[in-house]
Amino acid sequence: MEIAKRLQGVGEYYFSKKLREIDELNKQGKHIINLGIGSPDLPPHPEVIQTLQEEAQKPNVHGYQNYKGSPVLREAFAGWYRRWYGVELNPEAEVLPLIGSKEGIMHICMTYLNEGDAALVPNPGYPTYRSNVTIAGGVCIDYELKEANGYQPDLEAIETKDLSRVKLMFVNYPQMPTGQQPDMEVFRKLIAFAKKHGILLVHDNPYSFILNEHPASILSIDGAKEVTVELNSLSKSHNMAGWRVGVLCGAAVRINEVLRFKSNMDSGMFLPVQLAAATALSLGNDWHEEVNAVYSARRKKVYDLLDLLGCRYSKEQVGLFVWAAIPEGYKDGYELADAVLYNADVFITPGGIFGDAGDRYIRISLCGSVQRFDEAIARVNTQITKIRS
Repeated sequence: MEIAKRLQGVGEYYFSKKLREIDELNKQGKHIINLGIGSPDLPPHPEVIQTLQEEAQKPNVHGYQNYKGSPVLREAFAGWYRRWYGVELNPEAEVLPLIGSKEGIMHICMTYLNEGDAALVPNPGYPTYRSNVTIAGGVCIDYELKEANGYQPDLEAIETKDLSRVKLMFVNYPQMPTGQQPDMEVFRKLIAFAKKHGILLVHDNPYSFILNEHPASILSIDGAKEVTVELNSLSKSHNMAGWRVGVLCGAAVRINEVLRFKSNMDSGMFLPVQLAAATALSLGNDWHEEVNAVYSARRKKVYDLLDLLGCRYSKEQVGLFVWAAIPEGYKDGYELADAVLYNADVFITPGGIFGDAGDRYIRISLCGSVQRFDEAIARVNTQITKIRS
């Protein structure tokens, strides 16, 4: 049986393969410290868990749900956007809850891309943009994000490309993997660019609350809804990655178009999860300050680890990771990451998995206790001569 052509050129997700390798190493007694994956290890707020427990015990909440999500959750997302981003959304028409924002990327690609249509994808950038465009039959056109340019899109350079087939452009600030903060003037330029070329901007915004004092949404820019949809998620901001709660926000016409595809793919989210998510969205700034205090302490340890490895990094970046340039002497980030893994039993992410513009970089996740980072530093320090050889 041959696989579908749509999977040609789409490999298994890097972390899926690497985690299997790490499992094998652990079976050999290695006890690998995983600093590569961005899966929050902290729990959600107790009130969120309490809501889930209370609602799940009710006898009438276990059936199929509205394809557009519970009105309670849609209202909560609209209130959250108003409070934190200064964005007014009609909860009935401009908010679509998702079973995780990752699925929204695929929904958007399948809704708008025909065979041979193109999408602009950032390099370095989240690998799912590229794979989902390809699976949908589209063609990826890279736009390179350079450290020298603050990891902002060079729109003049992009306009030298053939944009005749481009229907989508993926953007992501705070940017993953670089941690670049959003810039409102860049958002304005992106919106003007999209209007000029008839492109739908897809802004992926799951990191805006992590170590970032000024959460921002591209939808806060005048005229954004005309050419932009935004994905958001509770995975990182509320420690609910496994709960799979995300949202798509935008003009009613865009929401309805995506719903045509989504409604044929799932049958709604478990209602108690939606109601618990609404509780999460009502939390105040104390919650975010508490979470960020933990991440701030961890980030200092990551800086120590990167200093030990001789890497260069910016302390201005935000989000759940630290992005760093590797020192001379290594072919690429893969070589450094493997040297650390096989000599010190510590896994870090090579930047090349995010595109070839990331080849000279590595990324370290903040998802681990301070004690775990101390152990990683101790292991690397013990083996630093081998790592550098």
